[in-house]
Amino acid sequence: MVQTVTPWEVKGEIDYKRLITEFGTKEINPTIKDKIEELAGGSHVLLRRNFFFSHRDLNLVLRDYEEKKGFFLYTGRGPSGPMHIGHIVPLLFTKWLQEKFGVNLYIQITDDEKFLLKRERSWEKIEKDSKSNILDICALGFDPDKTFVFRNSEYIKKIYPMFLEISRRITYSTVKSVFGFVNESNVGMISFPAIQMVPTFFEKKRCLIPSAIDQDPYWRVQRDIAETIGYQKAAAIHSRFLPPLTSPQGKMSASSEESAVWLNDDEKTVKQKVMKYAFSGGRETVEEHRRRGGRPEVDVSFQWLKIIFEENDNKISSISEDYKKGKMLTGELKEILVEKINSFLGNHRKNKEKVDVDKFMYKGKLAKNMWEKEFEIS
Repeated sequence: MVQTVTPWEVKGEIDYKRLITEFGTKEINPTIKDKIEELAGGSHVLLRRNFFFSHRDLNLVLRDYEEKKGFFLYTGRGPSGPMHIGHIVPLLFTKWLQEKFGVNLYIQITDDEKFLLKRERSWEKIEKDSKSNILDICALGFDPDKTFVFRNSEYIKKIYPMFLEISRRITYSTVKSVFGFVNESNVGMISFPAIQMVPTFFEKKRCLIPSAIDQDPYWRVQRDIAETIGYQKAAAIHSRFLPPLTSPQGKMSASSEESAVWLNDDEKTVKQKVMKYAFSGGRETVEEHRRRGGRPEVDVSFQWLKIIFEENDNKISSISEDYKKGKMLTGELKEILVEKINSFLGNHRKNKEKVDVDKFMYKGKLAKNMWEKEFEIS
C-alpha cells in the first residue's frame, strides 16, 4: 500500500526516514538528545526510545533556553470523538517538557475544523466531544497556571485579528500545494490552516510544537510567514504513530473500535481487546514458540510496552529477551500489557474526578492573561 501522511489521513506502511526527506525535517541525533537530558535533568522514555524522532529547529529552542530567552509550547486536539491511548502519547511528552523547563503551554481544541471536515458531524456532537476531550487532557496533570486550553469556536473573537494577519499573507496556491485542497474542498477548510497557526504567535518567544509528524505541514507554512510579521519561525519535535492493536504498522484509528483502547474503556473491555485483537509476534503453536521464540519487533503488545507503558529499560530488555527465547508466551506478554494499561486508566479516571477544567480554560494565571490579551494587526 502506498504511504499517505497528511493532517487528515494516515495509511500504508510508514517509512519514517522517507518522511524526514519528504518533509525536509531533521533526525533527532544523539547530540540533541544529550542536550535535552542535560538541560532537563533527566530523560523521557519517548525520547530515549526514539518515538520522537524528527525535529525543526529544536537545537535553536535549546539554545534560547540556555541563553535565558525561553520558549513556549503549543499542541492541540481535534475533537472527533472520545480519546484513545494514541491521542495522549504526544501530550504526555508535552507535559514532561512543561515540567522540566517550566514553560507556558497552549492547547488548541479545533472544534471548528472537525465540524468543517465531515458533514455528518453535528455541532451538538462536536460540543459533547470537546468537553469530554478537554476533561481527559486536563486530567493528565499539566500546570493549571501555565496552561491555557481553549476551543476555537469560543476564543475566535480574541484571535480573529491575528487570523486575518496570517490569512492575508498565505495564498490559495500555497495551501493547495501543501494540503492538497481540491475544487470540492469547502472554503472553511481552505482557511483553517491560518487558524491553526495562530497559537504559534501567542508569545514573542520561539514556539515548540510536540506532535505526530502528520501535523508538520501547518508549521511549514507558518515558517514561511512568521518573520514577516515580527515573530519567530515555529520549532517542532515530531513523534511516530502508536500502532493500532491489530497491526504493527500504521496509526491507531478512532474509526476502528478493535484497533484502539479508549480512555473510557473499563478493565474488562481492555482485557478483551488486548487478548483478542493485539497483533502477535508469537508462533503458531506453543511448542514452536518455545523452540523458535517470538518476534517482539512486530508484536504490538511489546511495542506498546516499549513506547509508553514500561519505562524501566532493564525490564523492557528482559521482556524482549524472554520473548525472543520462547520463555515468555504471547498470552503472558499480553497480560503484562493489560495490567499496565488498566493501572494507567484507573489513575486517569481518579484524576478526572478531581481536576478543575475551569482553571485551565478561564481561572488559571495564564488563562486569565489570555482572555485579557488583545491581538492587534499591523
